[in-house]
Amino acid sequence: MIVYLHEGLGSLSMWRDFPQALCDAAGCRGLVYSRPGYGRSTPRAHGETWGVDFMHRQAHELLPALLAALGVDSAAQPPWLLGHSDGGTIALLYAAQFPALVAGVVVLAPHIVVEAVSLASIERSRRAYLDGDLRERLARHHADPDSAFWGWNQAWLAPAFRDWSIETEIGAIRCPLLAVQGLDDEYGTLAQVRGIARRLPRTELLELADCGHSPHRDQRQAVIVAACACIEGGQAGSPAAARVSAAP
Repeated sequence: MIVYLHEGLGSLSMWRDFPQALCDAAGCRGLVYSRPGYGRSTPRAHGETWGVDFMHRQAHELLPALLAALGVDSAAQPPWLLGHSDGGTIALLYAAQFPALVAGVVVLAPHIVVEAVSLASIERSRRAYLDGDLRERLARHHADPDSAFWGWNQAWLAPAFRDWSIETEIGAIRCPLLAVQGLDDEYGTLAQVRGIARRLPRTELLELADCGHSPHRDQRQAVIVAACACIEGGQAGSPAAARVSAAP
C-alpha cells in the first residue's frame, strides 16, 4: 500500500489521477486523504492556529491514528509513504518516529529546513490570496479555503518557524528512500534533498530539470518510473539504488 500525503495547500482532489497512475504502475493499493483543515475534512476551529510542531503532530499523532482507525496493520504489512512538500516532511517524520512501521518513503520537494526562498514564495502566496484569485482557485478543492490557507501560511511565516529543522531527526530513518526535487522549485532548493542524503547516504536522489514544486505534475512519468523502481527494490530487499540525476 502507498499512503499519499498532500502538500501544504493540497487535498485529496488536488492529487488528480496521479495516485491511481502510480498504484497501477506499481501494482499496489493506495490510500489518499485530506488532513484536518483541508479538502472536505473537518476545518480548523475558529481562531485555531497551528504551531511550529504542526507537521510533527500530523506524523506522530494523526497518521498513526488514521491508519489504526482504518484497520491498517502497519506492523504486519508496513505501507509506503509518498509525500509532497509538507506531506513529504510528514512522511520523513513518521518514518523516523516509527522506523519498523514503514516499508519505504518517496518524498517530492520535501522540507527539512527553512530557506529564504521558501519564505519569500509563501509571502507572495499570501498576497495572491488576499489580492488575486488564489482563494477562488483553492475553493475548488477545499470546503473552507480559509482554513487550509491560513493554517499553513500563518504557521510558516511565524517568526518562531525560521529556526525550524528536522535534519537531526531524520537520521533515525532505516527504510528505502527516494527524494525528488525540481531544479525550478520556487519553494525550495536542492539543499533540501541533498541534506537528506547527507544524513542518510543510501537515499536515492532524483533531481529534475524543467520541474517546479510539483514533480508529480511537471515530470510525472519520471517520478512514476523512479518511484516504481524504488518500491520494487524495497520489496526485493535490495539496498537503495545509486543516486539518479536527471539534471543537465
